Amino acid sequence: MSDWNTQIIEEFRANGGKVGGRFEGGTLLLIHHRGARTGTERVNPVAYLPDGDRMVIVASAAGADKNPDWYHNLKANPDTTAEVGTETVDVHAEEILGEDYTATWERLVARMPGFDDYRKKTTRRIPLFALTRI
Repeated sequence: MSDWNTQIIEEFRANGGKVGGRFEGGTLLLIHHRGARTGTERVNPVAYLPDGDRMVIVASAAGADKNPDWYHNLKANPDTTAEVGTETVDVHAEEILGEDYTATWERLVARMPGFDDYRKKTTRRIPLFALTRI
């Protein structure tokens, strides 16, 4: 895990799910995921959009040309946990597709316009996952 991620995770846990810097005032969660090939558990901080009874996370990789590793891990192992605020919850991750993708993307960028900047940096379609409690 990168030092940057480690610092965000430590700050998140020390402050009941709140962090400063570029994430200050935003919604952030820690997604746990198990390696698709290795089975190793990892944790990544990700911004999320509260969307009804689901939390939408974005596999943006800051506009890189490939999906983040956690994308592949969630596809292989969709039942996992997420830390939201001070709570750890069991969730099921499902990639959002079709018309739901388009409508959800529009809601996402209306609330977090930086993700549209990431979209413009890459030729790939940035995946969205719906996390629902199980």
